[in-house]
Order: sequence, then C-alpha cells, then structure tokens
Amino acid sequence: MDPLDFLEPKELLQFFHCNKTELSCIEKPHTFLSQLRDYNLIPEDRYKKVSRMRIKDNIKKELYALLDWVEKKQSQNIHHFWRCVFKPTIMNMYPALKMMHRSLMDGSFHFDAQLPENLEEEEEEEEESVKKRKSRSEDEERDDDHMNSVKKKRKWRINSEHDDDDEQPGHSSSMTPGRRKKSKKLSFSSPLKKGGNNDIWNWEIYYMQLPVTCGEKEGMLHRKKLAEGQKCIFAHKKWFTPTEFERFSGKQSSKNWKLTIRCQNTSLGQLIKEGHLECSGFKKKCKNVKKSLFPSGGTTVSEDEEIEESDQHNEEQSSSSERKNSSDETAEEEGENRNQTEQQPEDRQARNKTAFKVTCGDLTGTLHEQRFASGLRGKSIRTETRWMTPVEFVKEGLSQADVSWKKDILWDGKPLAMLIMTKDFKIHSELCTCALCRPAPEDMENQKNDDECYVCKSDDNKLVECDDCPRSFHQTCHQPHVTDAILGDKSPWICTFCVFKINQDCFCSDRVTREQVLSYQISQHMLHCQYLLLYVCGEDKKQVFSLDPRLHITDYVTVIKTPMWLGKIADKLQHRQYQTVRDFVSDMQLIFSNCASYNKDNAEFCSLGNTMKELFEREFQNVFNIL
Repeated sequence: MDPLDFLEPKELLQFFHCNKTELSCIEKPHTFLSQLRDYNLIPEDRYKKVSRMRIKDNIKKELYALLDWVEKKQSQNIHHFWRCVFKPTIMNMYPALKMMHRSLMDGSFHFDAQLPENLEEEEEEEEESVKKRKSRSEDEERDDDHMNSVKKKRKWRINSEHDDDDEQPGHSSSMTPGRRKKSKKLSFSSPLKKGGNNDIWNWEIYYMQLPVTCGEKEGMLHRKKLAEGQKCIFAHKKWFTPTEFERFSGKQSSKNWKLTIRCQNTSLGQLIKEGHLECSGFKKKCKNVKKSLFPSGGTTVSEDEEIEESDQHNEEQSSSSERKNSSDETAEEEGENRNQTEQQPEDRQARNKTAFKVTCGDLTGTLHEQRFASGLRGKSIRTETRWMTPVEFVKEGLSQADVSWKKDILWDGKPLAMLIMTKDFKIHSELCTCALCRPAPEDMENQKNDDECYVCKSDDNKLVECDDCPRSFHQTCHQPHVTDAILGDKSPWICTFCVFKINQDCFCSDRVTREQVLSYQISQHMLHCQYLLLYVCGEDKKQVFSLDPRLHITDYVTVIKTPMWLGKIADKLQHRQYQTVRDFVSDMQLIFSNCASYNKDNAEFCSLGNTMKELFEREFQNVFNIL
C-alpha cells in the first residue's frame, strides 16, 4: 500500500497547486521531465520543447507552463503524478522533492488552509496577446537589420538565440572549446547503502509510514501512532491495532503480532529491538481470575474447549505454506537459512523495556525501568515471589528499617545510584500524580503481577493474574487453558506453579526409577506434566523452541522429518492426546534432538539446546522424585 493512499485527490491537487512554482525552479529538471514523460503525464512535443532550451529563466517559465497544463488537463491522474516523482531515485536527485514528500507525510502541510479565489482567465489571455504582439514586432526589426554589417549580423544571431530558445541552436550557439562549460554528470544514487539488505525502513519516503504484511493482508504502519499505542495500521480503509490487524489477517492463533506482522520479511519485533521503531504497549489486563482450576487436586477440560486435531493440523499446514511462499520471494534469506537455529523466530522480548539484574544482601531481583518511579513508589523490582518497591527490596534483603536504597541495592557490583545516572533514570517528584505514584486501587493490584505473559512473553492481549505469585498468563498459554467461565468467577485463582508447590508434599515421597515414571498413565500425573511444560516455556526466554520451525526456516523439512515444538506439545497436552508420561517426555526430547541435528555446524545453538535439555531433565527428576 502506498502512503499517498491516505490522501484524497482534492488534497493532492491543492498540494500540487501550492508547489508548482517550487517544482518549476528545481535545478537541472531534465531527469524530472523524463520521468513525467515515461509515465505518460506530459506530451512528447512539450517535453522536446523544454529539453531543447538552454537558458535557465526560459526553462523555468516553460516548465511552470507545463506544470500548469498538467494541473488542468491531468488532474484525474494526480495520484499517479506524485507516485511518479516520489520515487526514491528521483527524490535523491532533487532535495526539493524530498522536502515536499516529508511535509506531506509528517503533516506539516495543512490542507485546511483557505486560498484566495482564482483570478479570471481574461488577464492570462491578455498577457498572451501582448506577448504575441511583442514577438511579431521583434521579427520585423530582425528583418530590417538583416542587411547590416557582418559584425552586427553575428551579434544579432547570438542575441536572437538568447531571446528565442524554442528553435534548435545553430553553429553560432556553440562555444569554443576553451570557453565551453563542462556539463556535470547526472548521478543516480540508490537509497540503499552498498551491501545493505533492502532496509526500506531507513528510506526517507517511509519516514512516517511503513508498508507491512501479515499473511496475505497488506497495510501501512503509522510510526508515530505505534509509538503512542494507538490504532496504527491502515488497511482496507480502516485503522487497526497490531493485534486487530493480526486477527484480520487470520493469524490470531500465533498470539504475537511482533512476529507475524512483517516488513520485507523482517518482523516488527526485530525492528523494535534494533531501534528502527518505537512501540508502546497494547495491553489489556484482566484482573485476577478468581477460581481454582484444581478443586480436587486434578484437572478437567470441558468438551466445548477442545479443538479437533485435524483443524489444528490444517492450520499448521496453512501457516507453513504461507511462510514458505513468502520466503521463496527473497533469495537472499534462503542462502542464510541453513545457518539459523533449529527454532529461531524473532525475539518476542523485543520491546522498549529495559531490565537490570540487582542484588541486596542475599536477595536477587530484576529492576524494570518502565515501572520505576522512586524508592517508595512503583513496584519495579521483580523477585521470585513478588514485586517490590526499592525500599521494600532493601528491607527484605537486609532486614533493616533504616535503609538507603540507592547505596544498598547493587547493580553489576555498583550502587544503584550509578545505574540511575548512567541510564538516565527519572526519579518522580513528590507531587507526581501518575499511575505509579498515585495509583488507583486497580492499578495498585496490577502492580503485584507481571505485565507480560509468563509463557509467550507478550503483553498485547488480556492477561490472567495469579493470586499467589507474580505470574500472569494468556488464557490459552496457561496449562490448562483458562476458560471464560472461570473469568466470571470471583473466587481466588492460582496458577499451575502454585498448585503444584502446594500439593508437592502430598505426592508420593518414595523415590522411583526413571523407567517406572515413564510407564505412568499421564491422566494420573497431568499436573506434573503441565508444570514441566510451563517451566520449560518460562525458561525459553527468547521463544526459540515455542513456535513451529517450518514457519521461519524454509529448508527445515529437508533436514528434520519429524518437527516438534513446545506449542504443539501444549496443544496435545490440552487435548489429552498423550497416554503415558513416556509419550510426553519423548516429544520434549524430540525438540532437543532436532535442535542438535539441524545445528551440527552451529555451536551456539547446539549449546542452547543442550542447556534447555539439561534444565528439563533436572526438573523432571525433581518433580517425579527419580533415583
């Protein structure tokens, strides 16, 4: 979609009318005219007439007349005109065009400005008649002087050439080699730097808007609206939030617009991470879901909640096919695919949030800049069990009432005061009335839980909050899924992590062998497997193993014959497709073995897969109390 699609023809005509003079004054307009001719916007005879001219003033006058003709005779093609002259190559040659485009895109040109009414055309006709009379009188004078001396005759020829540039220059118009000026060579520079990878988000033409796709849908992303957290994607004459556009494109099952919405096969998450885009949260938080999912220590899943496996398989095939077609269009990416990790989607954590590991005594936590207000306000430090203000963090870490949080909290072995100065943290004043400093009761409750889903690390949909720990989840990310019926209940709700820890002492304390555990019926140990799956998902910080690898690695199926990922295991666990614990563990191990097979030549990602495998095996032994 072109950025000019936002503007009506009437607005573009007004913009053209106000910039005709400036367009007629551009230096060396021949390339500009060639572009208009190539797009059939000006007739061939007028193009040749201007091209033959050499005097700048005459060129400007004729160019203005030509643009005036375009305004009157080609007004129906005004969109076509601006698309033609706003090509990156043309704008690089003419800074005036670049400035016009920027004023059009950033809104500095105001279309609501009222212009005086046009004067009647009688004055123009009168001026034309005066010019014709003057031209005829000049022709008569030239005839009278034709028999003068050779010196005067040569002088007259030179002057007449300067007065009438419409005729082809004769031999007298050419200068001697010593006096002739060398014409500068036209340079056609590309907006891409040599060796660049089609980084159109750096082009001037996309200063305000950026073309994006999601599946087969195309839209235009408004950068400023994205940074302000507004509806920022324009498609099919409607504005969408990123989540709505993802749903409109049929990709809502991904639950991560920062991965599914892309610009030239680069996800918005990657552009945000690299600083090309600014993003504000599109978060809608659902206050504490209030019902235990495990009233009797087990789990149940309603029939209405289940999805047919065939539908799920078709959806996976469709997503894989779409991704494959997209990848086939970019040959450069295909050459790099083999060096990717087995599951290497774009980092879902790419967002304008900054976190720092901090310590106080034996207590460790993570300081989140977006929650930071001051020592007493803003629960900005996340520990394993809860969110705290800096003062609360020091009191618990040092067990002291009188604390100096800027000195006692350490970041990278240095006092927190150094971090505040280095990262330019803003400490809110005592009179600040923001949601962190003067929170409403609902805001105060929300500060007790995470701002992003523990599983998918995304914060763009409603989150369900645990009453016993700081974790938050999407309804379908949690295991088991949180149903709408539970959302309407006001009883306390706790997540699978908390349920498992509460009931851990009730489980059999006798140590067993691994083979015994693998033979267990999973229906009797569903809580154990749900806990293990959520644990691994939480440790997968960059979502490397969570998504179908076929969606982002085109040659994956040529190497790996049985793909497996955490999202598929979650679906199978939710729909009770495993019979024994062995079936569940086999699929988990398949993820890590696939990673090792695909990344034989990539030590970094082999190491990542081995680390995740060790984490799973260690927790598996602890959960089932294996010898």
